[in-house]
Amino acid sequence: MDDTETLLKELTEATGVPGYEDEVREIMRRHFGPMGELTQDRLGSLICRKQGGAETPRIVLAAHMDEIGFMVKHVTKEGFIKFTPLGGWWDQVLLAQRVSIRTRQGEVTGVIGAKPPHVLPEEERKRVVEKKDMYIDIGATSQEEVEQAGVRVGDPVVPIAGFAVLSGPGRAYLAKALDDRVGCALMVAAMRRLAGLNHRNALFGVATVQEEVGARGATTSVETINPDVAIILEVEIAGDVPGIKPEESAVKLGGGPALLAYDARMIPNLKLRDLVMDTAKDRGIALQVSAMEGGATDGGPIHLHRSGVPTVVLSVPTRHIHSHSAIMHRDDFDRTVELVTALVQALDEKTVAGLTAW
Repeated sequence: MDDTETLLKELTEATGVPGYEDEVREIMRRHFGPMGELTQDRLGSLICRKQGGAETPRIVLAAHMDEIGFMVKHVTKEGFIKFTPLGGWWDQVLLAQRVSIRTRQGEVTGVIGAKPPHVLPEEERKRVVEKKDMYIDIGATSQEEVEQAGVRVGDPVVPIAGFAVLSGPGRAYLAKALDDRVGCALMVAAMRRLAGLNHRNALFGVATVQEEVGARGATTSVETINPDVAIILEVEIAGDVPGIKPEESAVKLGGGPALLAYDARMIPNLKLRDLVMDTAKDRGIALQVSAMEGGATDGGPIHLHRSGVPTVVLSVPTRHIHSHSAIMHRDDFDRTVELVTALVQALDEKTVAGLTAW
């Protein structure tokens, strides 16, 4: 594995559901450490300040550390664990998946189960099983055995899924939590590259918490940074799978970085959007453009900070997000790092002032 694969493996195999991002935060702290001054807001978002050739403008790169997961909600007297989702889960992807419950005594492995189809009426078999009817089975036969294993209400639950380099001519990776450990890795890679380059601004990398439950870490950390421009680093839904029409998503794996033209909480600053497009064209980077009607990012609260922050979202196309295993392409990652690096270099005081000169 090269450095990028090692970084992605480390980040994606770490656990950190909303509100429980400690393990990921320590990894980011280690990578951020040599780059600049570290601070942390009181919700847990980690901020790295890298000084460039000028004190202003203040440019922020933001990516969230949390992944979707679950929390223990109740233990039945028979020893089955009921759970509540942390983040958006599609019921169809859950059954028979292995999970790890993170307890104060260590990890407890379980599997998500439901009433077996063999005992269901024919009509009921055709229905999708809802999360409320599922449970986690750790092999216990009583509530007391679950308690002896160390499981308590409030313990976080994460998918069990390792990082894998997929075979074939492409450079594709399979992992859990690509949403948004890809963004965290992009931030680290871009800031490393900028360490040896001139940028006439102050650069802040922020690894936010609790994005999957309402972009909460972005809301608090932006108060600490007070940025002039924000670049959100994310995943984008790849539409190159069976059943998706081009008008629903034309984004393809291996097609280059994706620029988000619209989401449910933000329309990007149009001049910053154009700067992204022009920079990509000048650098010969293929750029895909997308719109997301049913979701949002950390850009939502950040672009509304004080009198407004010019904000844009750049993403790596990813298949099967919000599941136990998603797929990304290495070329998309590398091109996104190149584009982000060039953008930071371009964002001097004059350019930033022009973004809001109406």
